[in-house]
Amino acid sequence: MMVRKLVALGSLALAAATLLGADAPGPAPGSAPGPAPETGKGPWLFSYFGDEGAGLHLAWSDDGLKFTPLHNDKPLLTPTLGGKLMRDPCMRQGSDGVWHLVWTTGWSDQGFGVASSKDLLHWSDQRFVDAMTYEATAQNTWAPELFYDDIHAEWLIFWASTIPEKFKETALPGGDLAKGVILNHRMYYCTTKDFITFSGTKLFYDPGFNCIDATITKAGDKHYVMVIKDETKVPEAKKNLRVATAESPQGPWSKASAPISVAWVEGPTIAKVGDGWTIYYDMYTAHKYGALQTTDWKTFKDVGAELAMPKGARHGTVTPISAEQLATLKAAAAQ
Repeated sequence: MMVRKLVALGSLALAAATLLGADAPGPAPGSAPGPAPETGKGPWLFSYFGDEGAGLHLAWSDDGLKFTPLHNDKPLLTPTLGGKLMRDPCMRQGSDGVWHLVWTTGWSDQGFGVASSKDLLHWSDQRFVDAMTYEATAQNTWAPELFYDDIHAEWLIFWASTIPEKFKETALPGGDLAKGVILNHRMYYCTTKDFITFSGTKLFYDPGFNCIDATITKAGDKHYVMVIKDETKVPEAKKNLRVATAESPQGPWSKASAPISVAWVEGPTIAKVGDGWTIYYDMYTAHKYGALQTTDWKTFKDVGAELAMPKGARHGTVTPISAEQLATLKAAAAQ
């Protein structure tokens, strides 16, 4: 595939400094500052959207279970791209201090949104990455997710798309429809070193079933774990979470496990909390959040009863934040 540059409101992106404002230079071309290693110690930041999909919301936690909204739970960033939605926000911070955000811009857009910030208060222009326009019939680009590939020193961005001509064996009558087309997703991805230039799109994971909402964590040396939603609806609804593993973030990924969650959940996000990992997920039909904890990725403890998320919170990302930066955010929100 050809290498593409992102589009900022219909025009080509400018120099790296433009992405973050004149007083906040971005990473040098060719570099790929990755995040600091997760320690399992707080605080944590939760980036999410509300039912309206009208913008980016943030909440914080000291223990990884009880999250308090910032900014009176009002959007800190509102969408300007595509279908004017900001759903499924995924936000990660590089070791250079720059936060990068990707999100779903619309139900049937052929790309995703990107923005960057050094302080989570002042943001770059929102830019549209036309990730799926190379496939004229691609129906969507849903829930883009960020993960730093420490083997290849670059960021992965992966998402779910339906291309009607592909994987027909799981495009079953009675499944979810969009504009008369059966939605039958697989995971696709591209890479970037600077959030200015992006690689061509490739197939990321085909688990043999309709799937969306993948997220990845590093669980050990050459041990990467993916949690993904089985989006199968017919002949029997699955709508649950499963696990796959790999020795590299770019795969090849293993066969998906048996379900680790109840049905009718989506939007998983993983954070290192204490000596293990917590998997948070959107119980969208129950209008609440759930969570599982694991130390070995084989056994899972349901801790949903201990979880407190902002009311109406939907599909987001839990990630570490420094105490100093969180204090700055709290102070700004109180003004």
